[in-house]
Amino acid sequence: MNQTQFYAPTKVIFGADTEKQIGDIIANYGYKKVLIHYGGQSALRSGLIDHVKQSLISKKIDFVELGGVVPNPVLSLVYQGITLAKTEKVDFILAVGGGSVIDSAKAIGYGAANEQDVWDFYSTSALPQACLPIGTILTIAAAGSEMSNSSVITNEAGNLKRSCGTDLSRPLFSIMDPALTLTLPDYQTAAGCVDIMMHTMERYFNHGDNLELTDAISESLLRVVKKNALLLAKEPQNLAARGEVMWASSLSHNGLTGFGTDGGDFATHKIEHELSGMFDVTHGAGLAVVWPNWARYVFKERLERFVQFAVNVMDVEPCTDAEETALKGIHAMENFYHALKMPTNLKELGLNPTEAELQEMAEKCDYRPDGTIGIVKKLAVSDVYAILKCSR
Repeated sequence: MNQTQFYAPTKVIFGADTEKQIGDIIANYGYKKVLIHYGGQSALRSGLIDHVKQSLISKKIDFVELGGVVPNPVLSLVYQGITLAKTEKVDFILAVGGGSVIDSAKAIGYGAANEQDVWDFYSTSALPQACLPIGTILTIAAAGSEMSNSSVITNEAGNLKRSCGTDLSRPLFSIMDPALTLTLPDYQTAAGCVDIMMHTMERYFNHGDNLELTDAISESLLRVVKKNALLLAKEPQNLAARGEVMWASSLSHNGLTGFGTDGGDFATHKIEHELSGMFDVTHGAGLAVVWPNWARYVFKERLERFVQFAVNVMDVEPCTDAEETALKGIHAMENFYHALKMPTNLKELGLNPTEAELQEMAEKCDYRPDGTIGIVKKLAVSDVYAILKCSR
């Protein structure tokens, strides 16, 4: 059995109109000056940012704000946020948005609390020693950053997309009102569901012993998201389905579905980071392209695991031949992606990368010191290139 730890300190405040409690919540923590961090115009148009401001004003909590976070959040805005936080002597960051906003807030928190260049924490093995405290009001169910220790930032210089993961950046609290996701475009909802499932799938496809209970939790979460993703494709205003997906987003990436494992295989995420780093594609859509091609490339290395996934998650009837069962499970996942109008190859994603671009993405992937990524099968540059080429 693997040695393992589970740490999930984030307080979850879930349900209708919970965002209206924000002033009371921050006042109870005792913070005096808040940086409100958000994305584009939707949070402004909906009135959410105004509601947040009024709630803070009612509790005599000072604030500054910084909008403009984009999907695949960029380092240049993080630097702006760090300067603003330091200049204004901010003692708390409130991220109002989805994973991109929360990841950007975490990076600002690192940069404001440490003297070292924040990019060092994403591009090297340097570790931050502190982080400004963070809270979230979640508006997109996808990344799971609202309960995770992870943050992903893109450096526009070289289009390098890199991650930093420490428990210092786990949010103190996350407010989750499923109604805040009702205005999401169908494509974003579907891409979010792909991302949620991938966070568990990459923990599920490991190369060690597993706890039966963790497997049962993981398989149940995947089935629930699959069911509700298909429901939301037909009924986007179904609030109960949005609630299921929102809670799954948090549980999928807070470490629960990796408890007792060897950590899992995050090669699909690393490969997709290069894809969205170069072409700025929607993260979930990129994952839908990469995963089936990664799976077919590695499944023989962990055949029994892919069979279990096919039967228990994708409802495949077991075949006499185990490889056939595994491949049917991968194909069933592709059909699921198509049902959500998600792409499963680069052409469907609207991309036609050159050989040189495929090679560049493979070479820039965030490899371990031994030059590999992945656990199910350790992948070198040539393997990543082959997977990307199969994805065309």
